[in-house]
Amino acid sequence: ALETLKMLEKKDSRVKSAAATNLSCLYYLGNDLAQATNYADLAVNSDRYNPAALTNKGNTVFANGDYEKAAEFYKEALRNDSLCTEALYNLGLAYKKLNRIDEALDFLLKLHAILPNSAQVLYQIASIYEIMEDPNQALEWLLQLIGVVPTDPHVLSKLGKLYDNEGDKSQAFHYYYESYRYFPSNIEVIEWLGAYYID
Repeated sequence: ALETLKMLEKKDSRVKSAAATNLSCLYYLGNDLAQATNYADLAVNSDRYNPAALTNKGNTVFANGDYEKAAEFYKEALRNDSLCTEALYNLGLAYKKLNRIDEALDFLLKLHAILPNSAQVLYQIASIYEIMEDPNQALEWLLQLIGVVPTDPHVLSKLGKLYDNEGDKSQAFHYYYESYRYFPSNIEVIEWLGAYYID
């Protein structure tokens, strides 16, 4: 894939931008941030209106911890394509990192309207409500998430923990036990179940 894309990057600017965008993504996924940044720059310079190139550039900046600058690239990508789901999602994450929780929630809710069954989006919305100390909303979104990924032991244990914090031991037991059923090696879950049985 890398060889093919490197051949394409010698073509005209639109093909070059697409090839550089894909190369940047591949290097990013391979944890080669320096190469990912080089190709992201090349992609953006070849076509400043390519939302995927701008999103990739934002990702490389995000990976370096500059969330404010990453958010600017994601916003520029959204100005060029308001339905760029990757930019919407990553902008939500950038605002979450910047502790701009209300803005993060706004973008993630917009994305949820486009991708109603996205497990990642449902999880992030639940996580934000947890940060906002709204356990009822967090539970509601996690229950939606369980509808999409019913066998995820992490989400099941998170539900158990939230119900436990709310004082609902029977619901907490149900979700912790389900989590244990799918992943019996989580020590935290085993400890909770052991304490429950002792009680």
